[in-house]
Amino acid sequence: MRLRLYFLSLGVSLLTMFSLSATAADGDYTRFVNPRIGTGGHGHVFLGANVPFGYIQLGPTQPTSGWDWCSGYHHSDSVLIGFGHQHLSGTGIGDLGDVALLPVATREQRRVLFTHAQETVSPGYYAIKLGEPNVYVELTATKRVGMHRYTFGADQTEAFVRLDLRQGIGWDHVSECQMVQESPTTVSGYRHSIGWANRQKDFFVMEFSQPVSLEKVDGDTTGVLTLSRPAETLLVKVAMSAVSVANAKLNLQAELPDWDFGATVAAARKAWNDELSKISIKTNDEHVRRIFYTAMYHSMIAPSVFNDVNGQYRGADGKVHEGNFTNYTTLSLWDTYRSAHPLQTIIHPEKQADMAETFLHIFKEQGKLPVWHLMGNETDCMVGNPGIPVLADLVLKGYVTGQDRERAYEAMRTSAMLDERGMKYLKEYGYIPFDKDETNETVAKGLEYALADWCVAQVAKLLGKKADYKYFMQRSKLYQKHFDPKDGFIKGLSSTGERRTPFNPFRSAHRIDDFTEGNAWQYTWLVPHDVHGLVKTFGSEARFIEKFDSLFIVEGDLGEEASPDISGLIGQYAHGNEPSHHILYMYNYVGQPWKGAKLLRKTMKELYFDDYDGLSGNEDVGQMSAWYILSAVGLYQVEPAGGKYCIGSPVVDEAAINVGDGRTFTVKATNNSAENIYVQSAMLNGKPLTKSYIMFSDIKRGGTLELMMGPTPGNFGTKAKDRP
Repeated sequence: MRLRLYFLSLGVSLLTMFSLSATAADGDYTRFVNPRIGTGGHGHVFLGANVPFGYIQLGPTQPTSGWDWCSGYHHSDSVLIGFGHQHLSGTGIGDLGDVALLPVATREQRRVLFTHAQETVSPGYYAIKLGEPNVYVELTATKRVGMHRYTFGADQTEAFVRLDLRQGIGWDHVSECQMVQESPTTVSGYRHSIGWANRQKDFFVMEFSQPVSLEKVDGDTTGVLTLSRPAETLLVKVAMSAVSVANAKLNLQAELPDWDFGATVAAARKAWNDELSKISIKTNDEHVRRIFYTAMYHSMIAPSVFNDVNGQYRGADGKVHEGNFTNYTTLSLWDTYRSAHPLQTIIHPEKQADMAETFLHIFKEQGKLPVWHLMGNETDCMVGNPGIPVLADLVLKGYVTGQDRERAYEAMRTSAMLDERGMKYLKEYGYIPFDKDETNETVAKGLEYALADWCVAQVAKLLGKKADYKYFMQRSKLYQKHFDPKDGFIKGLSSTGERRTPFNPFRSAHRIDDFTEGNAWQYTWLVPHDVHGLVKTFGSEARFIEKFDSLFIVEGDLGEEASPDISGLIGQYAHGNEPSHHILYMYNYVGQPWKGAKLLRKTMKELYFDDYDGLSGNEDVGQMSAWYILSAVGLYQVEPAGGKYCIGSPVVDEAAINVGDGRTFTVKATNNSAENIYVQSAMLNGKPLTKSYIMFSDIKRGGTLELMMGPTPGNFGTKAKDRP
């Protein structure tokens, strides 16, 4: 009987999947999402069940087997150690995997084998048929609650579920934990850990649809939940909080008070469709459609909600705070300030005030804007001040208004003046000398500080702070000191002003030379805030273009110590890592957008695939995908703040973008094809547009940008007055 019901349950789940996949005309965009993209190669993406920007990412966790297991899962593997409730997506460092459950055949079993052929996954839903034990596992989630459904495949007198608080991913190690059986159907506890997030605190409560008996196996770190005479289906609800068990219970009651698994799946799918439908595209290429909507999906796994339903959250100071805003975490800002946040300002306007408040509260709690924030912890990972461009962009685009602009400016200015991470040397020398800063990466640090300083200057100008504007604009020219006019490369400098010797523009030694995950070929162009100024350092536009053209042709040995992040190479252009992401659009600044168009199409065609190895580098919490989304519709913000979007070469024929307040901005690529990749002319709201860029204000007003495409380069955007 139980076996028949198991297959009935499986059949209902598959029937639901198939019926939903046939309703695209009714607004089901989830059918176009392939969550497996990026689960292989170096993509490091999360696979499992969640809702947009949710605190819970519930999915399979594998034993860590190296760098490519940063999310806890890799396509090459076939071993499971649990279904954890929090995962990272696309990062270069592993953490989380917290509070894992795993059906097992015996009390002693710790691992389960599986095959990908037995997995089913779509936004908000994950399922897998396990062989030993014979259990069909289904997972879904709300923002703060994960839900499991286990269907046992044969009559059993006992069933076992392993509860693991010990296992973490990568750097994560449990420091203190507890599990308590409160009643026959309730287990609660906490897990505190040390890892990339140095003092993470998780609290949980689990409710079971039938009585269980908790037997602790290894202190409080692991336990086995035994079901005597189990019903054929077991449901489990797991609510999480960073504040307390009491708050976890509040989250559970508010978000998932009942036991309707199917309704929870449907709600998760609706939540995804509400977000995925914010851009409706037209294309005849089904691979492009799947890559696009999977990119949309990946761009909304994080930032993650980081407060409870009562508004409480654990701050950067480790204390519990009351908030009247939605607090966020998993802020991979060195990556995401480039594309992911500029995309958010367009399609998620309703979230931007809360994003700004998150930044300002982090500043209040830790004395500086976030660098790389994870679960209330500042990791200080990566270089520069990447929180500044994001907050400055929100100010300049009007998402921060009134006196809050002064709060934002104070946070930016203070963060830009702290004597840490090489800044004290920059203030003393005007750059960071490689013989003074003990952590190296001095050129990368300086260039990132410079573009952030430019952002501070723009806000200072807006607020009428003339002296500050002059000071930070001067600091933003730091790249000029590093530039060597003899060979056209940016190089490290000593405290006496001598350039780094010996010098090899191809060489990259991970974290021990002048650059961060890159070489001089890639970092020479990291001046997105002052492209025209960079052109002038070359002496002439012709010399700049000659050198710039060669970037996409030259090949050389990066050396054995090079970072694996340097991937997706076209010549020395490295699309697999973020410092290169603005580069193709720099052709617009020198009046040759057709060169960028050719390379943009090549990148979108050859470095993004509808397959598990579909990303040329780490997803990096939505950045890799956000680049594709913006580029696919033909727009990209090069300057790190302010809203100037360059026009590229859209791969989709039309994109209708919901920009909020009932407005739609549509980009139409007329006569678009694989051959017709060059913009011949443009119309903005029915009027001729000769400029190769538009402003954020043009997008937010709604309207139509029509691009006439052709097979050969035209004159669009070539005149000096039409360049960004």
